[in-house]
Amino acid sequence: MKIVRYLVLVVVCVLWLGGCFQPVMHQLYETGVIVDDYRYGDLYRLSNLPQFKEGQRLCPEHASVLTTTTPVSETAPNLYVIGDSFTEHGRLSVGDLPVHWLRWQHWEDPKNQAVQLDTTRRNVLLLESVERHLREHAAGPINNLLVVVDSNRTDGPKPAKPSLRAALVDMVRSKGIEERLETVLFSHDLFQVFREWKAVINQRWFNRVAPTVSLSTDKRHLFTDLDTNPDKPLNSSFSTLTNAEVDSLVAQLNEAAARYKRAGFNDVLLSIIPNKATIEDPNRGGYNHLIERVQQHPALSIKVVDVYPAFRMQHPAPYAVGDSHWNCTGRQLWLDSLAKKLTSL
Repeated sequence: MKIVRYLVLVVVCVLWLGGCFQPVMHQLYETGVIVDDYRYGDLYRLSNLPQFKEGQRLCPEHASVLTTTTPVSETAPNLYVIGDSFTEHGRLSVGDLPVHWLRWQHWEDPKNQAVQLDTTRRNVLLLESVERHLREHAAGPINNLLVVVDSNRTDGPKPAKPSLRAALVDMVRSKGIEERLETVLFSHDLFQVFREWKAVINQRWFNRVAPTVSLSTDKRHLFTDLDTNPDKPLNSSFSTLTNAEVDSLVAQLNEAAARYKRAGFNDVLLSIIPNKATIEDPNRGGYNHLIERVQQHPALSIKVVDVYPAFRMQHPAPYAVGDSHWNCTGRQLWLDSLAKKLTSL
């Protein structure tokens, strides 16, 4: 019995460590001890509604509609992306576009990340933002990258490295620890059955879904609550957007483009990816037309990668069933639009 108790104790400790520390959790994923709880989509993960359960598929390599007789390696620019989860590692790679080199940085990463431009090639900066976060990203100066002559140097002092004890405390107290513990303990399909039963009962009997998601008016589509919640005025497609705020967003985008061009970038592009609710539930309320009002603003000086018209015309809509991101069709539409823009520079 002692051996059994010790084995149980070891298992519990490993699972607890996986919930507290991301590196341990990553190793548990790699060894198959726990499964990816995003495997059916981020919205299904939040809602547990079985009608939106769809296995995540890897999209084929981008089949560009472009034709060229010049090898990409000889003429292609270096592409820098300040973006969100739509273009993160694993969703976008250098092989998807007519570029020589690709660097991606999340909007939430520490600011003023030092980069050194290769002056023998064109350098293009892409500002990519899903619609629900543009009003946050462009609310103030966009200073995610700092162009330097020596990439090993910055214009400011480097922050002091925290002690091992402080680092461990920060990891234990980090945001999302309860969510990670839940993933470690209950991510397998056996437990998902009970979660689905609870979600179905709440929806059918009480007309309630998880507070982090929302259903379309016809209940055929699932969205993140940020897309539709009027109490999230900076994110919702249906919240009030004044002309003054649009002017301010455009001014910040223009200022960022001008500053990065002075720093050495040859071109700056803007891509606003529509909210899922904008495309799949446009009559839900008064759409604020953020995308059109920014992209068609007479003062906007940035070249735009515009997928809004193509997404509106695409049927079925180019979004995954149980996820807030696009499906392979939507990804292909966006990559084609970006590839055309890059080759026209």
